[in-house]
Parts: sequence; C-alpha cells; structure tokens
Amino acid sequence: MRRGHFPDTNADRMHWQVIPMIIPYLKEFRVRVFLALLCMVIAKFASVSLPFFLKYIVDSLDQSSDIGKALVIAPLGLVLLYGCARFLNVMMNEIRDTLFGRVTERAIRRIGLQTFEHLHKLDLDFHLNRRTGGLSRDIERGTTGINFLMRFMVFNILPTLFEVILVVGLLFSQYGWPFALITLLSVIVYIVFSVFATEWRTDYIREANEADSASNTRAIDSLLNYETVKYFTNEAYEAQHYDNNLATWEHAKRKNRLSLFALNGGQALIIAVAMTTMLALAASRVANGTMTIGDFVLVNAFMMQLFIPLNFLGFVYREIKGSLANIEHMFSLLNEEPKIIDADNAIELQDINGRIEFDHVDFSYKEDRQILSQVSFSVEPGSKVAVVGASGAGKSSLVKLLFRFYDVNAGVIRLDGHDIRQLTQQSLRHAVGIVPQDTVLFNDTIFENVKYGRPEANEAEVLEAIRLAHLKEFVESLPQGVETRVGERGLKLSGGEKQRIAIARTILKHPAILVFDEATSSLDSKSEQAILDALKALEKDYTSLVIAHRLSTIVDADNIVVLNQGQVVEQGTHHELLAQKGLYEKLWLTQQQQADRLAPDSTSDQATTATRH
Repeated sequence: MRRGHFPDTNADRMHWQVIPMIIPYLKEFRVRVFLALLCMVIAKFASVSLPFFLKYIVDSLDQSSDIGKALVIAPLGLVLLYGCARFLNVMMNEIRDTLFGRVTERAIRRIGLQTFEHLHKLDLDFHLNRRTGGLSRDIERGTTGINFLMRFMVFNILPTLFEVILVVGLLFSQYGWPFALITLLSVIVYIVFSVFATEWRTDYIREANEADSASNTRAIDSLLNYETVKYFTNEAYEAQHYDNNLATWEHAKRKNRLSLFALNGGQALIIAVAMTTMLALAASRVANGTMTIGDFVLVNAFMMQLFIPLNFLGFVYREIKGSLANIEHMFSLLNEEPKIIDADNAIELQDINGRIEFDHVDFSYKEDRQILSQVSFSVEPGSKVAVVGASGAGKSSLVKLLFRFYDVNAGVIRLDGHDIRQLTQQSLRHAVGIVPQDTVLFNDTIFENVKYGRPEANEAEVLEAIRLAHLKEFVESLPQGVETRVGERGLKLSGGEKQRIAIARTILKHPAILVFDEATSSLDSKSEQAILDALKALEKDYTSLVIAHRLSTIVDADNIVVLNQGQVVEQGTHHELLAQKGLYEKLWLTQQQQADRLAPDSTSDQATTATRH
C-alpha cells in the first residue's frame, strides 16, 4: 500500500469504529449526559401525553358524549394542560441540547487535536505523499460528522425507538392488538427499508466526497503554485483540470440526488399506507360505536407524532451513514502507524557535547535504489565538517537520517556515543538546528517566523538573532519592519531573504549542533560572505555539519567528506584534498572556472590564489 493513500477496507468495519471512540468523551461529562438524558425522557413522556389531551378535549367538546355532558368547563383546563405539556416538551429538548452541546464541542476539540497531533507524529514518507487539500477537507468533514453523530445518535435514534415502544404499548393496552400490530409492522418495514436503501446510497456519498476532495486538492495545489502557473501561462490548463474534477463531483452528486429521491419516495409510501390503514380501522370503530371521535383524533395524532420523528429517523440514519463515510478517512489517518517511533526505553538526551558519528551507514528509500553505502565519518565537538559531492550523491539524505526522519538500513548513527534510535526524537531534534536549502515560512510576520526557533524567547533575543543573521538592515528598510508579513510560504520575500530568516531562526534556537543543507545557495556573494563571517564567530560554540554545493564556503572546514554515488571516496582538509588530486580537486576546479566566467576581473585571482594554497 502506498503511504499517504487510504486503504480500501470493509466499509462497515471502518465506519462503526467511531462508536467506541465516542464513549470516553461522554464519560468525561457524566453529570451533563445524565441530565440531558433525563430531559430527553421527560420530553418524550410530555410528547406522548399530547394525543391524550387532544382526545379528552375533543370528547369534552362533543356534547353528545357522556364525557362532554359531565365536563362543562373541562375543555379550557385541558387546553391549558395541552399547552403546558407542549411547552414542557420543547423546553426539555432545548435544555437537553444546551447541556449536551458542551459535550459535543469538547469531543470535536479533543478528536481534532488528536488527529492534528497524530499527523505530526507520522513520518516524513507519509507527508511526502499526502494530498494537502484533500486531507484538510477530510478532517473538516470528519469533525462535522462527529458533531452530527454524537448529537443525533444519542438524542434522536434512541429517543425515537423509545417513543415507538411506548406508543405501541399504549395502543395495545387502550385499543387492542390490531392497532399495535399495524404500528409495529409499519415501523419495522420503514426502518428495514431505510437501512437497506441508505446502505445502497453510501457508495454514492463516498464517491461524491472523493470527487470533492480531489477538486479541493487541485485548487489548493494550483493556488499554492500561483507563480508557476503564471510563469507558464497555464491558467486555462489549471481551470480545465479543476473543471474536470468538478464534473466528476457533479456526476456523483446527481447519482446521490436520484438515489435520495428513491429513498424518500419509498419512505413516503410506507408512511401513507400505514396512516391510511390505521385511520381506516379507527374510522370503522367510530362508526360502530366502539371508539369515540376523540379516540380517532388520538390515533391520528399518535401516528403523525410517531412518523414525524420516524421520518426524521430515516434522515438521521442517512446522515449518520453519510457522516461515517465522511470521517472514514479521518479515522484511517488515526490508524496510520508511524514508521519512526521512540524505543520503549528511549533516553532523554541532556548535557550535549555534540559528537556525531556515522558508522558504516547503509540507506535506501526504496529497495531497488541504494542511496548510501558503508558511509563512515565523525564530527568532533566544536568542529566543522563539510559533506560535498555531485547532485544525487546522498548528501541531503545524511541530514534526514541525522534528524531521524528515516532510519538507517544498516550501520548506526551516534550522538555523544548514543545510537540515535535509542534517543527520544524530541530530545534529538532539540539538540540539532538546521538551515535548510529550501526555506518555507509561515504566513506570518518576520518576527514570528524568527521566534518560531524558540517560541519562549523574548523580543530582545529575537532581534539579536535577526542582527546576527545580517537581516537587520533589510528589516529596517521595510515600512512595517519586523511586523512585515511574509506571505504564503514566504513568497513575498526573495530566496536569500528567506534563508537569512531561517538562519536567524536557527541561531535563536541555540542548538548544540548546527546543520547547513546548502544554506547559502540562494544568497549573493556579499550576503553569503557576511553571513559566513557572522557564523564563524558563532561556530566555536557549535558542532557544525555543512552540506555544501559551493566549495568556497567550506574551505575552512576541519574535515571535508567527499561523497560519490553514496560512498565516501575522500576525506581531509581543503588543502589535503587538493593535494590528493582526486574528485574534490575536479569539483573545485570546475567551480572556479565557472566563477572565472562570471567575474573574470576579481574572482579569477582569488581562485588562482586559493588553488595554489
């Protein structure tokens, strides 16, 4: 199964897993749930009493009946009692909803937080394959479905079934088995039909949801890559793809609507047959004198009162099934197991010296392509080690392994003598700071993006990190200064400006180990040199691992590791590697020749001097 794609599982098994997950949230507010259920019972008894009040009112108004002759002023009192019972029914339902509202809101909050935290626990491989737009829509529909599920399953399906049993019992005791049997059979037929028809419709609901998620994913992907769309003038192409997804959604919704028409039509037929049969039986009893007109009104009121919530029961069951289909993906997310987990006896790393050791490390993302093979080198505390090599040599994979986004296939990576698989991920990643090659910022201010490195930092510490990253002059040139918003993914800033924010963020974190993954690749030469000078002053406090493309940035490294096709082919200082006249020298000369072409008047002399040394 591909990670990030949800499995096709047995629908019912997946759907009904929701029910046990709701119970703990009900237990949290036991008193509220009990009071809400008590209000529900009172409301149902008040509801069932209404047809009896109608019966006595009608019979008392019928002056030809014995009851009517005996009760002259009774109708007014009965009408008042009828009004009180109806008001009690409404108020108990309102109080019930108010009491239970906090339970559902807390459940949505807890499950939403649980899903959010779980997504952050999943490994990098999952997130590289995720569909961001569809994922957000699945979570949104899932939390809405949980709200509906908790409210209506507890306070509509169960109360309606309770009312059905109560009404059947009353009809049997008051008017005999024919009325009770017709009512019971009609309810059973109605429920069975609703269940089977709704099960049939569930596939259409799921199809519509998948089409909706696909269109939403396409729209978000397109908008996130707005500049790319504009660069290639592909607005019409994007619109066509989006419209194709919407057409699929439209077709699925049409099938959904037609199936709903069939379901509603069948339910209406069952109700009509049941009502007609009951009223015909009651009318015949009134005609032969065994029932009063009030009894006829009572039977009619009971049937209407019963089938209104029963009709709503059909809607609720449909919506519950729809909600379960909606949250299917959300709960499949919670069933996703992260590949990278803490060991049972994981160590909380403290008092970090910063010694890193790669010991015969093998790694591959897929079995058919080896990325690293028998890679061994070490980084001593306080030293600066650079890793260089051609594109695809496996340099950035070393960073992902150090952060434990993936685990090695063989060998071991140690930090201060500890296998990093025996450390908690939290303490490991807290010890390492990174300035990545591709910096993605939050759609917030420059200040908040820098502060993200250490959220508890004060304003002075954030501003000092900005100064050390040579970002102060740029920030002061902005009308809003550090309060300038950077836009979605930092698109309002240049690549160099974003990287300086990333450097400031990492400086603020103040980790024991600094990792630079081609961190100055988007900077101009002046900015690059200024930042390198600033970082040199800081490096005495850090262990530094530098993934470098520009070899000129790592000539002062204590050790340079040269990778080629995932293997260490050379190690040494800049001068030692040049003296070996191997791969490093070829890379160096190639870059210097490129620099000569770009700046022949100045860079050539520098390159010649550096080469001679």
